[in-house]
Amino acid sequence: MNDVKQLQDIATQVRRDIIRMIFASQSGHPGGSLGCADFMTVLYFNVMNASPQTFTTDGKNQDMFFLSNGHIAPVWYSVLARAGYFDVNELGTLRKLHSKLQGHPTNYVRGVRIASGSLGQGLSVACGAAVAKKMNSDTNIVFTLHGDGELQEGQIWEAAMFAAAKKLDNLIATVDYNGQQIDGTVDNVLSLGDLPAKFIAFGWEVIQLNGNDIAELIDGFAKAKSFVGKGKPIIILMKTEMGQGVDFMMGTHKWHGKAPSEEQTRQALAQLPETLGDY
Repeated sequence: MNDVKQLQDIATQVRRDIIRMIFASQSGHPGGSLGCADFMTVLYFNVMNASPQTFTTDGKNQDMFFLSNGHIAPVWYSVLARAGYFDVNELGTLRKLHSKLQGHPTNYVRGVRIASGSLGQGLSVACGAAVAKKMNSDTNIVFTLHGDGELQEGQIWEAAMFAAAKKLDNLIATVDYNGQQIDGTVDNVLSLGDLPAKFIAFGWEVIQLNGNDIAELIDGFAKAKSFVGKGKPIIILMKTEMGQGVDFMMGTHKWHGKAPSEEQTRQALAQLPETLGDY
């Protein structure tokens, strides 16, 4: 268990990793990766009952995590490496030929259970895992992360209906609610309307929080866990800022899938002090 300052330091290094990885490959998705660095740090270093030593593909007797919006793989790779799932020096191979660290996650990477990137599928997979845990009398939790633009996919709502109908109260889903997607704002592309009301209507327990505030994330996860076993799936609607931590990447969809130049990389890294040591 890490305190808030330790988690903030890890999240800062993760953001630094993201910028360096994507610059080196000149390909990748910095915006959403930067925005979810705090969430992923808290999840892996404070919340989940999981470790590199106990990791198994089937996830028995441990918490499980599925990244549905797989294009933000850089943040997951950095967190996995910093948590000890593989050598941090491997981060320098992002999107390179023959690298395990492809643009979207695959289960060649230790810590990854499914390939993801075709949006809308992760909640269905998580429902299957949650059902299996109940059948096996496994009391651990299934966690997921989704983009808000991803919620425009119909399969999400089929899975949401299934989770409530089957009382999957061992499932904690999270939405990166940054209001941006590749083609513009979520409201302009296809508005989600009153998202909390939608999930309440679908039979979910809903928590809303600031996903860029580590203390609030810790409290929010504790609240989410308090609902486990009480008959409803749980969703955390997490307000974040795309590009969080790098001022010129924040508040716009334009850094959804764009690599920084050398000068932009220098500017970004100047805002992200090295805390754990670069790879």
